[in-house]
Amino acid sequence: CDAGFFTVDETARILKKGRKLGLRAKIHANELAVSGGVQVGVAHGALSVDHLESMGPREIEALAGSETMPTLLPGAAFFLGMNYPPARDMIRAGLGVALASDYNPGSSPSGNMRMVVSLASIRMRMTPAEAVNAATMNSAYAMGVSRDYGSITPGKVANFFLTAPMPSVEFFSYAYQTPLIRRVFLRGEEYTEQS
Repeated sequence: CDAGFFTVDETARILKKGRKLGLRAKIHANELAVSGGVQVGVAHGALSVDHLESMGPREIEALAGSETMPTLLPGAAFFLGMNYPPARDMIRAGLGVALASDYNPGSSPSGNMRMVVSLASIRMRMTPAEAVNAATMNSAYAMGVSRDYGSITPGKVANFFLTAPMPSVEFFSYAYQTPLIRRVFLRGEEYTEQS
């Protein structure tokens, strides 16, 4: 639901039909303009509204108290030279936010979540702890998989990585090009290029 694409009315029709078929929406909203995408997503119980480079107080107010997760895609703003989503305003209003890569060739040709976390801290002024939380727990919620993913908790899938020693946790976000990840585990098994 964005300028030049689906209107609010068209989006509402799509969401109603999807709901009848048992689908819960995730909406591309407010990248190019304040489009009404946030409000229509919240009104129809969308799991998330994604992009949000164009946001104002009305959109933040619509998200407050809803189950819809605002998902920010700073890699797209970086690649396209756009304004970054107003993460600080959302956090100050008590909203949780998620982070995602928007990995696609047209607007964000990088799936590097470490860079997404760095952009969130450096450009959107999220603290490193907020950015890591947004990229893990909140992103799992925004994808509808938080029961099994998003945190290192007994009973959840053991996907995690180990880093080289760091002088602080903040170093992970701010030293965006320093190679820190040493070992990756997926479903409890160490991942290698041959896996």
